[in-house]
Amino acid sequence: MQVIALAWWQLALAALLVVALAGCTVAGRLGMGRSLLIAAARTVIQLALVGVVLEALFAVARFHWVALMALAMLLMPGGEVVARQKRRLLGGWAFGVGTLAMFLSSFTVAVLTLTVIIGPEPWYRPQYAIPLLGMMLGNTMTGVALALDRLTDGAWQQRSLIENRLMLGQSWREAIGDLRREAMRSGLTPVINAMAAAGVVSLPGMMTGQILAGTAPALAVKYQILIMFTITLGTGFGTLAAVALASRRLFDGRERLRLERLAAPKG
Repeated sequence: MQVIALAWWQLALAALLVVALAGCTVAGRLGMGRSLLIAAARTVIQLALVGVVLEALFAVARFHWVALMALAMLLMPGGEVVARQKRRLLGGWAFGVGTLAMFLSSFTVAVLTLTVIIGPEPWYRPQYAIPLLGMMLGNTMTGVALALDRLTDGAWQQRSLIENRLMLGQSWREAIGDLRREAMRSGLTPVINAMAAAGVVSLPGMMTGQILAGTAPALAVKYQILIMFTITLGTGFGTLAAVALASRRLFDGRERLRLERLAAPKG
């Protein structure tokens, strides 16, 4: 089965419908028309650039170029994790904790999946490595950002409770234990919901793309199950690592709560 090619005029027609939607938001005074058009323009520009880069990367297929692309894919979500936090850790710790957590989880699970389960030759073949890593980083970024935001904002809101527990002789782990568990649950909830809804509420994106490209549905299902499991592993371990690192940063060597290490919320 051959993939149906899309002409530019067909994409332009879809773009006109987006412009029409933006016009409706303006007419309804929703205040979202400009944001919608900017987001649509960014989608076109960013995906076009990524397409050019991936075509060159697929043609070369060298390990150092794949590693460089993976590094860029890691650093950009690290910045997004910082931007999504109301009270982030100061001094570059928010970026460092989020990036390290995503690296430890997503890269480890991706390499394990490529070398042991899928087994392309070479194992870093970009047609497999880049899409797999991209899906894992995108979902792990969301989980880590939600968990860190819940942890830092919760520590600020519950500072009196935490300090009272410390004065009663509890360790810092015990004093912030409930909040750590809440933060971890916040990070894991989206991926658990996605697994629960897969195939019932909606067809996941990768499976849909493979079916449109002519892949047999049974094979597309196998790949989607694998991807869902790897995304869950990356998000889960990334969330656990981020909460562990960030919660330790909230206390000093004498187990005192140090909320001055948090930035004030914007606005």
